[in-house]
Amino acid sequence: MDPTQGLIRTTLNPTARIAPGLAGRAAFELFRHPLRRSRVRGSEREVHERAVTERLSVGGKPVVGYRWGSGERPVLLLHGWRSRASRFAPYVPRLRALGLSAVAFDAPGHGDSGGRTTSVPEYRELALRLQDRYGPFEGVVAHSLGGCAAFGALADGLRAGRLAAVSGVSRVGFFPAAFCAGLGLNADVERALRARIEQELFGGDAGGWERYDAARQVDAVGGTVLVVHDEDDTVVPLSEAHRLRRAYGERLDLVVTRGLGHRRVIAEPAVVDQVIGFISAGLEAAAA
Repeated sequence: MDPTQGLIRTTLNPTARIAPGLAGRAAFELFRHPLRRSRVRGSEREVHERAVTERLSVGGKPVVGYRWGSGERPVLLLHGWRSRASRFAPYVPRLRALGLSAVAFDAPGHGDSGGRTTSVPEYRELALRLQDRYGPFEGVVAHSLGGCAAFGALADGLRAGRLAAVSGVSRVGFFPAAFCAGLGLNADVERALRARIEQELFGGDAGGWERYDAARQVDAVGGTVLVVHDEDDTVVPLSEAHRLRRAYGERLDLVVTRGLGHRRVIAEPAVVDQVIGFISAGLEAAAA
């Protein structure tokens, strides 16, 4: 085990029993803070440097936005945790070939944006702000945490013809459970962390867990959904995808891959083909 993880576990587990508020605050700071920033990869650089950059902000933190194209007929790209917008480089030229614009941002604490922390509600707010700027989206392509944020935004006013969620999380409640399990933190710490999340991110509203649960917002989420998930994903289990499939029924197409894990899947050529074909089919259906 990483020595730092061991120190966190041996400190927070006993603290949560005698001072849950203190443990909750400490766990919350760790929970929302990416430990490192991803860099632009060599294979992404050409596409990344062709983007028009824009300035946004959320929670007082400066955010870098990216646009490929004029902004007409936009498709929103939402990256995952400890990732960045450039990971969608394989999608950009394919979207442009369909006559679409690609719109994205580096979330706070990620890529070239400022700040050290971020949250699903901040993703949602940024997505809605880009909609104010460009109008309804032809589609949304999201990875990992971005998938959870996309469902939440679609249930709260974001308009998009189609959503493609790759390695997506179905509910925000997954994150504190996975965070605590990954660090070996006990149930006391998880309860304290959830209480802090309710206070800091949901304004004290316990209903926030349901509001950011895609399986409970089926009626509020319009359009057709594609979910792509790898059976060997050790970060977000395949059960999250099956949970969405049960909730959305025939409105959701589930594609299960093998051997790609959680991060490689987003740039896998066959997955890119699947997602672009899904977006293209939506355009054809709208035209018909």
